[in-house]
Amino acid sequence: MDRGLVGTAGRDRLSVAVQRRGPCAIFTPAGELDHHTAELLREPMESSVDEGCSKLVVDCSQLEFCDSTGLNVLLGARLKAEAVGGGVHLAGLLPVVARVFEITGAEAVFTVHDTLADALNE
Repeated sequence: MDRGLVGTAGRDRLSVAVQRRGPCAIFTPAGELDHHTAELLREPMESSVDEGCSKLVVDCSQLEFCDSTGLNVLLGARLKAEAVGGGVHLAGLLPVVARVFEITGAEAVFTVHDTLADALNE
């Protein structure tokens, strides 16, 4: 993946698709979730909770990279969703992203599913 020039915002490195299904919001980030792109996921996740979605599902099957800033976005969304009786569910983690969750211990605080369908059916 082209990382662009050093010092650029790099927002072209991440896109986030959002779908709504009743009290559930599904986010599909594609690309790299890092310091420069984190706001692209943070804003719609926070807005979804503010608009009444308590279950946030993140389809990580197209997420190629996640750093500590990206992890903090997910942890912040988790706290906000839990405050309204919901939670954050992660689905389809690629090995490189799953490793970040394993190393940091964050996998223990999220509900992780093999597939998006599994996450939606819980």
